[in-house]
Amino acid sequence: MSKTTNQPARRDSFASSFGVLVAMAGSAVGLGNLWRFPYLVGQNGGAAFILIYLGFVILAGLPVMLSEFVIGRRSQASARSAFQKLAPGSHWGITGILGVICCVCILAFYSVVGGWGTEYLYKAVCFDFTNGDAENLKTLFSTLSASVWRPLVGHTIFLAMTAGVVIAGVKNGIEKFSKVMMPLLFLIIIAIAIRSMTLPGSGPGVSYMFRPDWSKVTSQTFLAALGQAFFSLSLGSCMVVTYASYVKKEANIVSLCAQTAVADTAFAILAGCAIMPAVFAFGISPGEGPNLVFVTLPHIFSQMPLGGIIAIIFFLALLLAALTSSISILEVVVAFCIEEFKMKRKAAVALVFAVLWVLGCLCSLSFGPLSDFKIIGKTIFDFFDFVSADVLMLIGGMLAVLFVGWKLGKKVVVDELSNSGKLHIPGWLLNIILFLIRFVAPAALLAIAIFQIHE
Repeated sequence: MSKTTNQPARRDSFASSFGVLVAMAGSAVGLGNLWRFPYLVGQNGGAAFILIYLGFVILAGLPVMLSEFVIGRRSQASARSAFQKLAPGSHWGITGILGVICCVCILAFYSVVGGWGTEYLYKAVCFDFTNGDAENLKTLFSTLSASVWRPLVGHTIFLAMTAGVVIAGVKNGIEKFSKVMMPLLFLIIIAIAIRSMTLPGSGPGVSYMFRPDWSKVTSQTFLAALGQAFFSLSLGSCMVVTYASYVKKEANIVSLCAQTAVADTAFAILAGCAIMPAVFAFGISPGEGPNLVFVTLPHIFSQMPLGGIIAIIFFLALLLAALTSSISILEVVVAFCIEEFKMKRKAAVALVFAVLWVLGCLCSLSFGPLSDFKIIGKTIFDFFDFVSADVLMLIGGMLAVLFVGWKLGKKVVVDELSNSGKLHIPGWLLNIILFLIRFVAPAALLAIAIFQIHE
């Protein structure tokens, strides 16, 4: 008689270091790089904002990312299980649960914005922007967001594309998708940047990106740069913890975190180079705000030679950027269901898809029929945005650095960063990393929290 065992199935993982890098970069590179970063640059002194942003990426973003990487790779487990494995018998597992809730809140409204991107790509393919003026485009966006069916269709398509990647698993879904789409995304944004910077009259826009205007820098600039550095790297929501749990033990996590931060920052700057020179070339204010992507840019495309083609390429880039982030968000929740409730991946994806589809529909309808329904004075869309970005991500990031800096202790952190002594990391660098994790990152996150309370 043959013997049988009840060993659990082998956990999925990334197959290569390049796969880890492009997946991590995909998680970081999202709508915030193409949508939020350019207009923050425009409102806060151009290169002055970029320099401040880079400083906060190093001082605050990297320490939080390293902390979450240590938690995920050390535990080889999903959000809640990771903290329970590393601190058994404690209440630290609540950090992972908060991360899962945060991801549900993010994807509920993020899929709606991704749906808008899907709709705008369709309109670009139909060359609907070739003769659009600013007022018509403003009306188009407000009409789209306030209508019932078209945003729901876009939201459903976007969420289905996200689920289609995640259902294939880590190695065969997320990694394969990221290996193709991330290089393509960078090539697209480089092509648009080159076209934008070669437009007649684009010179002032290029100068604006790379010449600091310190007269526009205020205390709000520092807080905006700090917030963008933190949120752009997908920190505080267990996305990094979950992806890191699929990383093999021989990988250099210090190098991976640094490369991810570089890729994310490079893409954000490229996005600025793709947008700001064109904005200046057509005499539009660089501080247009969130309307920059869905109103201002289509207006620019309508006046640009080959603008119809550029519009298609840009909104394809927007959709890809949104997807690379959304799959990492969805994977957090799916991995939690698989490990906590022993579900099969397909069943977990189907369940999470159904929940997020309903929540996303409510967020979408909050621009139309449900616009008068408020939670703590906010529409459903704004409530999910507020809970995730202003509350849960900050709490999650703070708990992660406190856990690694003070609960795990120096010996465990050094062992993980050095791959149990196989990698040589200078003592001075380890001391700097630990100092940033223990003191600087918590102080930075506390500053964001205080600012948001008094805002």
